[in-house]
Amino acid sequence: MNKHINFEGLEVGYDIPALPGMDAKDIQTPCLVLDLDALERNIKKMGDYARSHGMRHRVHGKMHKSVDVALLQERLGGSVGVCCQKVSEAEVFARGGIKDILVSNQVRDAAKIDRLARLPKLGALTTVCVDDIANIAELSAGAVKHGTTLGVFVEIDCGAGRCGVKTAAEVVAIAKAADAAEGLTFKGLQAYQGAMQHMDSYADRKGKLDAAIAQVSEAVEELKAVGLEPELVSGGGTGSYYFESGSGVYNELQCGSYAFMDADYGRILDQNGQRIDRGEWENALFILTSVMSHVKADKAVVDAGLKAQSVDSGLPVIYGREDVKYIKCSDEHGVIDDPQGVLKVGDKLKLVPGHCDPTCNVHDWYVGVRGGKVEVVWPVSARGKAY
Repeated sequence: MNKHINFEGLEVGYDIPALPGMDAKDIQTPCLVLDLDALERNIKKMGDYARSHGMRHRVHGKMHKSVDVALLQERLGGSVGVCCQKVSEAEVFARGGIKDILVSNQVRDAAKIDRLARLPKLGALTTVCVDDIANIAELSAGAVKHGTTLGVFVEIDCGAGRCGVKTAAEVVAIAKAADAAEGLTFKGLQAYQGAMQHMDSYADRKGKLDAAIAQVSEAVEELKAVGLEPELVSGGGTGSYYFESGSGVYNELQCGSYAFMDADYGRILDQNGQRIDRGEWENALFILTSVMSHVKADKAVVDAGLKAQSVDSGLPVIYGREDVKYIKCSDEHGVIDDPQGVLKVGDKLKLVPGHCDPTCNVHDWYVGVRGGKVEVVWPVSARGKAY
């Protein structure tokens, strides 16, 4: 997977936190560590689920921002491609060999449209979301200029309250315009209900999705009535994929966090009232951190603070420990409540980040570990690609 990386001349602690073959205990901190066994089980499980339910699975690249992880998801999980949120992300994945890319966002800036229209020349089937009919002419001009074809998903606001149109009439109008435009192909619908993904209650999430499914069904029927039946109806996240799969309307999933599993997603409940990180998915991503100070008897200080993670969804959870707790952080320090004084300087802890997506975006490398050894080191390929 990582054959494109030349490790020659790289020094642990200077350029890179670890090298393949070294003992896991020698990994430099703070850094991102992947439990490869857990990651592979998660990927295979979602792949098996999608296939058994007749669903395509387009994984969300914005979660891991890694070409290597995306290729692993293709190989082990049968994913059909990736979603990206920005053109710069899409460029990285296209150059990395991903052949089917959805920019699951609006692209309106002229320079960005120009770059988007070049992506098919890299061998990537490229689709983009549209929620404004004026965007059709902009995208068409870019595609014609470069002699390429762009797919169009009409985006429906089915509850997230962000981008997307609300009515079936608006969907049909944009789809007609895309179908008629030179260089564009109407491919289907983007209908991702993001606002409910982290709701604790399974029943509450289902209620939100039932409303979204009804809205999307109406749009599909209106499109069929004018001879524009969508090839793809895409959506579904880690907190809802089972609802979209059973809807009879959706045929493509866009799950992302299932592969790594963070603390915020982990706390939501499945149909049986169990946390989804207790049975449905495994924690595969960790921030490895070291105790750097313990001068206060009941507090340890670790080297993973704000600059090593995002805390927008809450503080990290210390994996596999009930006796110590991560309680606060500043730029370079994390404070651990250690009432029994069980930790010592040099001890390493695995933190489950509150929110994996923005946490991954502040690191350069993933260190993949199996059986106590570093097996792979992968770059966070699209890190910082926010434009």
